[in-house]
Amino acid sequence: MRNGRGLRRLYGAGWLISAGVMIVVARMWQLHLREVEQRAEEAERTKDEAARRRAVEERLRIARELHDSLTHSISVIQVQAGVEVHLAGKRGEEVPPALLAIQEASADAGRELRATLSVLRSNEEGDTSGLGQLESLVGRARTAGQQVTLTVTGARRRLAGEVDQAAYRIVQEALTNVSRHAAGSRATVQLHYRPDELIVQVENDGDVPGAASAGQGLGLIGMRERVTELGGRLETGPRGDGGFRVRAELPTRTTA
Repeated sequence: MRNGRGLRRLYGAGWLISAGVMIVVARMWQLHLREVEQRAEEAERTKDEAARRRAVEERLRIARELHDSLTHSISVIQVQAGVEVHLAGKRGEEVPPALLAIQEASADAGRELRATLSVLRSNEEGDTSGLGQLESLVGRARTAGQQVTLTVTGARRRLAGEVDQAAYRIVQEALTNVSRHAAGSRATVQLHYRPDELIVQVENDGDVPGAASAGQGLGLIGMRERVTELGGRLETGPRGDGGFRVRAELPTRTTA
């Protein structure tokens, strides 16, 4: 009897020890799996950071190339336009509005190139173009001979930097397309501030050559990329009564 009780106690102790060992082994296995997962996540983060660093370096290299190649040409244009303005003034002649527009546009282009390179070098937000310069942009278009009307409705307010810049670039590209493809037509620029979005619309009443395939232009592709990155929507195409319309809906509350 005593031997039977001793064996049962021994078996019971064995089972308890076995259960304890299994619990410890399971815990150690869980810790091991967690450590493996953490290492995998760390490796993935390191890989992503390296990829981002390479992308930033490549963008910086491209920006430098563009800056070096374009700055010289823009500077030559600006200097030549300035010389012509000066000579016209000395001769007592009226300076052609188109020449003044060239002079101002080339100066703005040079500043934007320098600002873009500066932003990429510091990896911080800089003084980039935005809706604060919209009236100046419209004024230059008018000086160059375009008929442009600007209308702003809704409660105007400060926007996130990426939204502000995207809206400006959309108007800039749309007016450029009007001057290239529908010179002499009237253009209207409309900004409508809604509680959670900004509507940017640029229309013209002229005929746009190749309007059926207008959405394939590099400028419009760039617009679409900007709007998509912000989670917005872009519509481009000919109007029913003639002319062309660009309409962008940009969320003003964005995490982009």
